[in-house]
Amino acid sequence: MKDAIDIAVVTGGGHGIGRALCRRLHRDGTKVVVADLDAAAAGVVAAEIDGVAMALDVADEQAIRELVDEVERELGPIDLFVSNAGVAFGDGPSGATSAKGGLNPADDRWEACWRVNVMAHVFAARALVPRMLERGGGRIVNVASAAGLLSQIGDAAYSTTKHAAVGFAESLAIDYGDRGIQVSVVCPQAVATRMIGIEDDADSMDGGFGGNDVDGIMSADDVADIIVAGALDGRFLILTHPEVATYVQRKASDHDRWIGGMQRFREKLKT
Repeated sequence: MKDAIDIAVVTGGGHGIGRALCRRLHRDGTKVVVADLDAAAAGVVAAEIDGVAMALDVADEQAIRELVDEVERELGPIDLFVSNAGVAFGDGPSGATSAKGGLNPADDRWEACWRVNVMAHVFAARALVPRMLERGGGRIVNVASAAGLLSQIGDAAYSTTKHAAVGFAESLAIDYGDRGIQVSVVCPQAVATRMIGIEDDADSMDGGFGGNDVDGIMSADDVADIIVAGALDGRFLILTHPEVATYVQRKASDHDRWIGGMQRFREKLKT
């Protein structure tokens, strides 16, 4: 696997962490493909960084295959693929068993979270791994969440699928890490993006909901710097908030105590 990242694809590149990653990679001299369901937003970012905008629904496996085919045909081999697009909806009135999202509409939020937060990573790997193996390597970065190591109160589908995303990244690293494919999984806590109610380019990082600001809300730019540095260093688990490592250790040492603490925290958020 070569050290330089000449060509990168970032899904969900039109907003938030994805947009910040596109900008950071461009500053490093990388040609960036900005892929997003929001084609207009992708176009804005691509124009800013002299990149390539592509509309993409990551829940559609054929669309991902076609994007990979087109990028490698027109630009060259993909050195880095950042599977960043994600969705969260919030629990409805029935809590963890709700079908429809509380914060955003969805016919079935579980299905939407499953396809975007998990299967999009699988679809990308199916398209990329054979190509990367043939040419001796490459980098895949899957953006999950601290909710994939712990849990996010108020969004069971998000927490469950982010756990699955971490598990899939582990499997990828185990299967292909010694064959030249560097796999990283990113597990951030609160980042100033629309997912926690903060619009792009907001003057303030206030406004996070559901206890997201407990350990501080990071800017997307700072998170992008950490992700790129971690990927280049060859780290599997990239934590933007160092506190997460401590929380994971506490959870593992006494799961029952951790559940009790989370129950108390949930009650506190209601007040």
